Amino acid sequence: MPLTKRIIPCLDVKGGVVVKGVRFKGLTDVGDPPTLAVRYQEQGADEIVFLDVNASVAGAETLRAAVQKTAEQLFIPLTVGGGVRTFEDVRRMLRVGADKVSINTAAVAKPSLITECANAFGSQCVVVAIDAKRSDDGWKVHTHSGTQPAQRDVVEWAREVCELGAGEILLTSMDCDGVKEGYDLDLTRRVVREVGVPVIASGGCGSLDHIVKVLSDGEADAALAASIFHFDEHTVRDVKKELVAKGIPVRWCG
Repeated sequence: MPLTKRIIPCLDVKGGVVVKGVRFKGLTDVGDPPTLAVRYQEQGADEIVFLDVNASVAGAETLRAAVQKTAEQLFIPLTVGGGVRTFEDVRRMLRVGADKVSINTAAVAKPSLITECANAFGSQCVVVAIDAKRSDDGWKVHTHSGTQPAQRDVVEWAREVCELGAGEILLTSMDCDGVKEGYDLDLTRRVVREVGVPVIASGGCGSLDHIVKVLSDGEADAALAASIFHFDEHTVRDVKKELVAKGIPVRWCG
């Protein structure tokens, strides 16, 4: 029996509200985190991801409050990331209700943080987010909300984080993010084939067919999407109906 593919709505949170932009810029408000999370759960979402795009120390308390309020109403996994800098930040997010915590910049700056968190909380709680931008010889890792190149090759970094104890990779194509022209299938496939943990594809979803392609041709374990859900273009149920029709295994929601 093949493993089911997951559909994961992403809520980019800034100052306690959900926002959406293009290539990490031009953010506009689209709603309240708990309200949207519960709506997507009712539509059949497999998980929810919260990403703090502000990633400021001052906004950490606001984000934790939103996480706690949301977690109280969810029975599906909730992953939280953005502004997670230390082991203590990870612990706090798990304590207020997150099931998994996503780390990016802090993992690049201090790779041992991945192992420290995996040993303390279990690999299943540790998601490493990789923001990838295409370069002449592949893709380079970017940190600080995609603003700074890290001089690391994406595929090599993906292998390394798995060896350090990451239980999952959240892979975002910066080139495709918010453009709604499809995921970077080549990038996704390259990473999936090099690691032994689930890979969530992110960046570029604009249609049902894009999700079909990244889960089949891109070989991703899960697809992250935002705009098509936030702006009521499609529901999670619409996505799953299309996947079932195409023979892709999902947790069906009726």
